[in-house]
Amino acid sequence: MAKALEFTPRVKTPEEKLGESVHDSAPALDESLKLLRELHEHGVLDVLIKLVRGGEGLSASAIHILGGRSGTAILRNGVEIVKILDGLDHRELRALGHGLQLGVSQGAQHVAQGKGVGLGDLVGLMRDRDVQLALGAIFGLLKGLGRGLREARGEDTETGNQREVDRGAR
Repeated sequence: MAKALEFTPRVKTPEEKLGESVHDSAPALDESLKLLRELHEHGVLDVLIKLVRGGEGLSASAIHILGGRSGTAILRNGVEIVKILDGLDHRELRALGHGLQLGVSQGAQHVAQGKGVGLGDLVGLMRDRDVQLALGAIFGLLKGLGRGLREARGEDTETGNQREVDRGAR
């Protein structure tokens, strides 16, 4: 009887495994290198490296990438938006956001159904508590917006007829 041969396959070296992997992934590697080259040419890699290292020089790099007057305007506007968001009460924003979400959904349903509102419907809706509450919110928004615009223009915060309007609201 023949004796069974013992065969132990040779284990591939890490270099051989890497070579096979590179060969199998050549198209993906080519695309990745193109992307890497673009990121490097536009300075994005430099910013990412600084971000990973703790942000040293990150602001200067970001300004350089944004470049020129438009980049500066973007940064200034971004800062102003962050200040505005910081001043908003999250509970109030959540309530308004929820109301807006429901309003958009209900409005879309009316559009899909082809529903319109006639003059008689409008008068009837004025008695609806939800409509009254929404109108109150809209007019409150308009009043606050108007006050903010007057303050931005340097006008007095109270006009001659404003005292009368505020007194009537009490």
